[in-house]
Amino acid sequence: MTTVAIVGMGRMGTAMARALASGGDVSLVLHNRTPARADALAAELDARTAATPAEAASAADVAITMLADGPAVASVWEGEDGMLAGARQGSVLVDMSTVAPDTLRPFAARAAGAGAGILDAPVSGSVALAESGTLTIMAGGDADALERARPAFDRLAQKVFHMGPLGSGHAMKLAVNGVIFALNNAVAEALVLAERAGIPRKKAYEVLASGAAGAPYLDYKREAFVTPDDAPVGFSLELAAKDLDLIAAFADGLNVPVAQTEANRRLIDEAASGVGRDRDFSAVAVHLRNRAGEGRAD
Repeated sequence: MTTVAIVGMGRMGTAMARALASGGDVSLVLHNRTPARADALAAELDARTAATPAEAASAADVAITMLADGPAVASVWEGEDGMLAGARQGSVLVDMSTVAPDTLRPFAARAAGAGAGILDAPVSGSVALAESGTLTIMAGGDADALERARPAFDRLAQKVFHMGPLGSGHAMKLAVNGVIFALNNAVAEALVLAERAGIPRKKAYEVLASGAAGAPYLDYKREAFVTPDDAPVGFSLELAAKDLDLIAAFADGLNVPVAQTEANRRLIDEAASGVGRDRDFSAVAVHLRNRAGEGRAD
């Protein structure tokens, strides 16, 4: 039995823990900065909790962080109670957060010194796909470390891609998210346009999802777009803005023009100001609907 630690009990971390617990062949260790959240989930899943990231990492064959941003990753990996302090011979430390591609590179030598593997392995997919174990994983790092992490990754993902050296998984994730934000905002605009032309929202969305623009994203975001007041938040406008800033900064460092990303960042910012930064990022459609109702086309 493989022991897997999850550090970070946000929406995705919680869903991933449920997927790992579902098969019966994984022993699960949970840690969260707010212990009550990890305690409650551990009771539900018959898992253990760890008091610190170091304790979680030392207990696990594969220790995974799923956190909000780069500073959160650094704070959890570094220090006497951090993940690196719990690294041990043969274990693998993994970050699945959406962060800059150079986030884990300063930690590589210390992990290697402890005999542990290190991977950046962000994911593509929704909370629902995380819970069902059908995410896509984009891994950067040593191939041997990836193979040691396979028992955990195969429980979480339908597809696992080895992108190259450490940092390449995070780089690919930023590229993927650039497409997702463009698609999200294009769907929002098209849906509101069809509605204003008198087409029922549900029918318009069905056409968008069934036509040439159809993609898995449109399937799993259907409820969020069609009945936005009833759908749970899967990914907030605030986090979308953070990711778009990461994409723009990464592209700038590579001298790649990203006009689409810049336009999407402006629209996400407008939507956050209009409907609230804690709304799901599909609420761009709600923001555009509100503006259309006010007769504003600017």
